[in-house]
Amino acid sequence: MLKYLQFFRSAPHIACLPDERIDAHYKKLRWKVFAGIFIGYTSFYFLRNNFSLAIPYLEQQGFTKTQLGFIFSAFPLAYGFSKFIMGILSDRSNPRYFMATGLFLSALLSFAFGTNLVLSSLSFMLVLMFLNGWVQGMGGPASARVMAHWFTSCERGTMMSAWSTAQNIGGGIIGPLAILGLLIFTSWHSIFYFPAMFALVAVFLVLLFVRDTPQSEGLPPIEEYRKGSSVATKPVGEAEDSEKELTTKEVLIKYVLCNKYLWYLALANVFVYLVRYGVINWTPSYLTQVKGYSHNASRWAYFLYEYAAIPGIILCGWISDKFFHGRRAPICMIYMAVVTVGILFYWLMPGGHPVYNNIALVAIGFFVYGPVTLIGINAVDLVPKKAVGAAFGFVGLCGYIGGAMMANVGIGFVVDYFGWNGGFIMLLSSSVLAVLFLILSSKPRLKVTP
Repeated sequence: MLKYLQFFRSAPHIACLPDERIDAHYKKLRWKVFAGIFIGYTSFYFLRNNFSLAIPYLEQQGFTKTQLGFIFSAFPLAYGFSKFIMGILSDRSNPRYFMATGLFLSALLSFAFGTNLVLSSLSFMLVLMFLNGWVQGMGGPASARVMAHWFTSCERGTMMSAWSTAQNIGGGIIGPLAILGLLIFTSWHSIFYFPAMFALVAVFLVLLFVRDTPQSEGLPPIEEYRKGSSVATKPVGEAEDSEKELTTKEVLIKYVLCNKYLWYLALANVFVYLVRYGVINWTPSYLTQVKGYSHNASRWAYFLYEYAAIPGIILCGWISDKFFHGRRAPICMIYMAVVTVGILFYWLMPGGHPVYNNIALVAIGFFVYGPVTLIGINAVDLVPKKAVGAAFGFVGLCGYIGGAMMANVGIGFVVDYFGWNGGFIMLLSSSVLAVLFLILSSKPRLKVTP
């Protein structure tokens, strides 16, 4: 246990570099660490979304939607708790090693998932899905810690939105990657082990690029470096000394569990995640069974959904910084209102119209990922830097345990017993509830100079 703590412990601060070297070194490292967490987080999604593409093949083997929903649910159950626990640990760990370790373990599990022994057993798939969810929880909080230490609050809307597109690049490219793997290996099992090969390369790049805090590289804190460069907004009552060390008890009690705005944000996240995963996880199955798509066509639709999110996320973050001065809730409400219309269109459009169905998926993907991203950014904005991992993890915990699990097992159950109409009623209701909790999550903010 002691060796574990020594390996992951935060890098110590070193003497500050000469003034004439600070600016150039800071600019170089900011882009370098951003590239590292971007590559790492992209690769985590190579190993997270591949199970969705295997569903049609697993259904051919006799697994029901309810059974597959239970397998799906193992991931958010593990990932949600892991994201919270790993978030607490990441606040005191070096993200360079923390993130790389999680990605390496996830790649090993994906190799194991691609074996006949695992893919023929409900129990083995449940266990490996749970373990994968647990180690994947090391990626997001570590990235949030890096962003909080290397970018100011007035930059985070744009920069964290750009970073968050990694989930769509990783999640979207898995479709074409699966097709390439099938061509090379002529087995659908390659959906699991082919992406794992790329993830192992990414582990090396994370170790090469990611660094801990600016102070561990001989640089001043980001607020000192960027002082006077712009105006940010900060929640009323937020601690001014962002570098103040906090105890675990302070983080959990004062800044997480007793923070009502964080609770409202977490509840909004439950319903946003239900929509996000309720649409994407069942897209291959829904399109092939109801809309008449081929397996390959459903994979390309999956790809379009994920990649449509990229401009949507960046635009959402930029608007929140530029026009709402760091307030995230208003633009999230607008985005979720459009998502509601997109879901309705996707549901009611009959089969035989792939262009219109793909347009509906593109619209949902473009708009739903903005709130997915900005809710996490809002959680970071609501707490001091030393509590970022815990707050980010707590909101993620609620999203995955409440939303993603219900999207998996809940929608699987509803569709089995009430048909796809019941599943879409769940999605529409969730979209409306997300807007209501986003309204409640708004907190008064004051202008401050970072």
